[in-house]
Order: sequence, then C-alpha cells, then structure tokens
Amino acid sequence: MRITGILLGCALAVTGAGVAHADPAATAVAVPDKASLIASLGLQAHVEGGYFARTFQPDHRPQLATPRGPRYTMTAIHYLLTDDSPIGHWHRNESDIVHFHHLGAPVHYYLLHPDGRLETAVLGPDLAAGQRLQLAVQGGVWKASHLPQGEYGLISEAVAPGFDYADMALGTRALLLQQFPQHADVVRAYTRN
Repeated sequence: MRITGILLGCALAVTGAGVAHADPAATAVAVPDKASLIASLGLQAHVEGGYFARTFQPDHRPQLATPRGPRYTMTAIHYLLTDDSPIGHWHRNESDIVHFHHLGAPVHYYLLHPDGRLETAVLGPDLAAGQRLQLAVQGGVWKASHLPQGEYGLISEAVAPGFDYADMALGTRALLLQQFPQHADVVRAYTRN
C-alpha cells in the first residue's frame, strides 16, 4: 500500500493532476496597443521622430550651473517609436542619457562617437540574443534609433544634467557625411535631409 501511494503521488505530480495552478488568463497583463500607450502616457510627437512625454523634473532641487545655463539635476521621459514613426533621427545631446527598454519590440541604436567609431546596440528583453535592458550614452555622441519591426517599442530616458532643447542638435545629412564619411550608409538611413 505504501508503494502504491508513493507511485500515485509521483504520477499526480508528473501529470499535474491534483495540483492547484493559477489561471494564466487571470494573471496575464494585457499588452496595450500603440494608440492606448500614446493616450494613457500623454505622448506627443517628438522633433526627432516618435513620441514622448516628460515624466520627471526635480522642481524641489536647486538647478545646476552648466556652461549653457541652469539645468535640472536630471529629467526623464517616456519615448515611443511606432510602425508609422519608426526612426529617431540623428541628434546629439550635451548631457549623458541612460535609456531603459519597457515594452514592445526591440529598438536598435546607432552611436557615432567623436573619434569616428560607430557603435550599435539593441534594447529589448531577449538577453540571450544580446539585447540590452539599458544603454548609457555619453553627452557629445551622435545617436539615432530605429524600430525595424513590430507595432511599437517603448523606452524611458533619464538625462543628467536635465534635458533642455538648447543642449540638443539635430544632425543634417551634409554635416554628418562630412564628419563621418566612413559611415555614409547609416548616416543616410537615419537623417531626414
């Protein structure tokens, strides 16, 4: 009898019979579509491409003195690339920025460093495939992003010192081709003009 009971217990464990399971439908989180994200996060069109909303600026702290004027110690935004606005065009910021992947398809990044080096990275959830959950970009580096597939890719950015449009430059094709002729293909792919 004891052996029969043990075997029966093993059979129940292997088949899952008699074991309480959580209902996957009850614990699943609904994945929003891009229209829902844009509405619920209050996103607006961004000058670089995609959509954004500022989510944080520390009004409770004194601003930092920078060569370009006073700046918040840090700011943060949500940033969304979509299938109908899939490119964050070339731009350069004076501040350092850390990007964090949240939802949706992977977002590809292209970085042109002052020394002429091209760096690429993919922000996304598949760590085994070499994707990253976060990407730090130093101030002074040209950056472009691209959503090659999927309905959207949602990230956040933390910027320090805080973002100000006076600290950002949009890259023109002529300027970037002059500075980085060895990377002409990627420059052309992610500039508007």
